[in-house]
Amino acid sequence: MAEKNKAKSELLDRLLDAALIHVPFDGWSDISFNAAISDSGIDPALAQAVCPRGAVDLAVAYHQRGDDLMVARLAEEDLSEMKFRDKITRAVQLRLEVVEDKEAVRRGATLFALPQYAPDGARALWGTVDRIWSDLGDRSEDVNWYTKRATLSGVYSATVLYWLGDDSPDHQRTWRFLDRRIDDVMSFETFKKKVNDNPFLKPFLAGPNWAMSRIKAPGASARGDLPGCAKGKA
Repeated sequence: MAEKNKAKSELLDRLLDAALIHVPFDGWSDISFNAAISDSGIDPALAQAVCPRGAVDLAVAYHQRGDDLMVARLAEEDLSEMKFRDKITRAVQLRLEVVEDKEAVRRGATLFALPQYAPDGARALWGTVDRIWSDLGDRSEDVNWYTKRATLSGVYSATVLYWLGDDSPDHQRTWRFLDRRIDDVMSFETFKKKVNDNPFLKPFLAGPNWAMSRIKAPGASARGDLPGCAKGKA
């Protein structure tokens, strides 16, 4: 099984590398997929077996490759002296820095904006933020497991859209935008803590807080099947 998966992964990488030459011009389309088959020399039937949905599967693989590169770069960083909010900021920055061709991301955003592929886009986004939280050591087992990822999803998606239109040197405007979004999140978390700690509000929050306490992160056996769950982090 391991050898089979390795062979499939290698074929997928070859197809993806070949497709990336065409994606800036033809998008994640059948044209790009067929050109990748021709350029890579892979048998069409085999390529279809590896990517049943053609270019859509290649677009998903391209996003996951970016996540892998981000994690690898993150492992090389010295984060020991950083505040946690700065670690999150750096991880998002690295995820964008590993992109070699912004147009491939732009074309992917267009593809995943289509109704039929929106679930793929949502899973890809969730996968990115889950890998960030997991690789930075998040061990939440309650509702915070979900809220952290949902909040960062909003920050990350907004930052990507800003970055796609940013032509400033070294994307400096994007990094300032990202800092502001992270600051907004941290301000909200501080406000939420103050509300929960307010003795006058505690009686009114008892019911909602009890209900929220019943929400648990996916169990170890289920996380592998959860869209966007970081591999090996169950």
